Amino acid sequence: MTGATTRRAGPEQLRSRIAAELERTRARTALLTEAVDEADLTRQHSPLMSPLVWDLAHVGNQEELWLVRDVGGREPVRRDIDDLYDAFKQPRRDRPTLPLLPPQEARAYLLTVRDKVLDLLDRVAFTERPLVADGFAFGMIVQHEQQHDETMLATHQLRAGPAVLHAPPPPEPTVRVDAEVLVPAGEFTMGTDTDPWALDNERPAHRVHLPAYAIDAAPVTNGRYREFIADGGYEDPRWWSPAGWQHRREAELVAPMHWRRDGDGWAYRRFGRWAPVRDDEPVVHVCYHEAQAYAAWAGRRLPTEAEWEKAARWDPVTGRSRRYPWGDDDPTAEHANLGQRHLWPAPVGAYPAGASPLGVHQLIGDVWEWTSTPFRGHPGFTAFPYREYSEVFFGDDHRVLRGGSFGTDRAACRGTFRNWDFPIRRQIFSGFRCARDARPEESQP
Repeated sequence: MTGATTRRAGPEQLRSRIAAELERTRARTALLTEAVDEADLTRQHSPLMSPLVWDLAHVGNQEELWLVRDVGGREPVRRDIDDLYDAFKQPRRDRPTLPLLPPQEARAYLLTVRDKVLDLLDRVAFTERPLVADGFAFGMIVQHEQQHDETMLATHQLRAGPAVLHAPPPPEPTVRVDAEVLVPAGEFTMGTDTDPWALDNERPAHRVHLPAYAIDAAPVTNGRYREFIADGGYEDPRWWSPAGWQHRREAELVAPMHWRRDGDGWAYRRFGRWAPVRDDEPVVHVCYHEAQAYAAWAGRRLPTEAEWEKAARWDPVTGRSRRYPWGDDDPTAEHANLGQRHLWPAPVGAYPAGASPLGVHQLIGDVWEWTSTPFRGHPGFTAFPYREYSEVFFGDDHRVLRGGSFGTDRAACRGTFRNWDFPIRRQIFSGFRCARDARPEESQP
């Protein structure tokens, strides 16, 4: 239940779609956790990530807290594990030392919780109570589990050992993509008031006026990023902010994460397999500081979050903001590289059906795109249903990423969806595109 077609669904249709989304999501969780043995499930593959078995039980615990206990008013299944799987009480680096449920017990716990949820789904009344209206609480849980599935996919990328995940390669390019697109000055509607499963930080809808600007028609590619490396971009402090240069030196950054020299070129490791870096694919696994330095080297800048969203949603013919660049319909395999259908970004020009009306490509899927905007609430923001989803992260410490990646599910990705992370993070599937202010002659109507 993710698209515009679900907004006016009747109760039985709503139940059916929620059940399908719960099942589809759990199948992905199972794939990610059953692909490895128990030793890999319980091992911490990076201090930045939880053991996979923690994520596994955590998604069940959140489902129990919100659906079984809150919506359903039922007795707890396992109150004794609430603190173990509280992400705010248990830092990731400490989770391997906790008395976590072993894999078999964690799976049994998820099954018990899910049985109770499906029983609840058969009986729940979708009242005007905000938590259950339009099935919001169920949608929140689907999105939460899909977000952890993407986190587990990132953990798989960090694990050592042979490949255990498999998927076909992304489609090849079918169109040539322009270098950049001019977005005219004017207002557009940012955020949403109508999407039934939109989370609190996507709300409320509000009008934003932007001057004219140009934005890359596609994400920055490996080929362009290799030029930055070859030109000494990592050795030249001119391109880096003071914080970025300090981090580059302390972390000894010389290339995107998972890259290594391969003769005269580069190779990178994708889920246990080494492959040559392909020039026409979007660069992935770069932090905000690297993206910002590249943009400065290229004589450009990172787009603001509002600039990214206008390029992705604004229809110059109707003046309205679409749910996705191509319209309001849910993504298909023709529109975007989403949902772990493939295990790396598609080359530029592979998804012409997903382009925006202005001709901006691959805004959804492939790579999360860094913006220059700190994470804050939209004007009129109200925390719902709890402050810890968004509000506690507001401030200058986090930068907003938009658009989703090849590992993001369609349920957790739309033109208003907002992600955020620390500027130094690059284990996530992060890339970027550049923007610039329009020149005076371009700004004329």
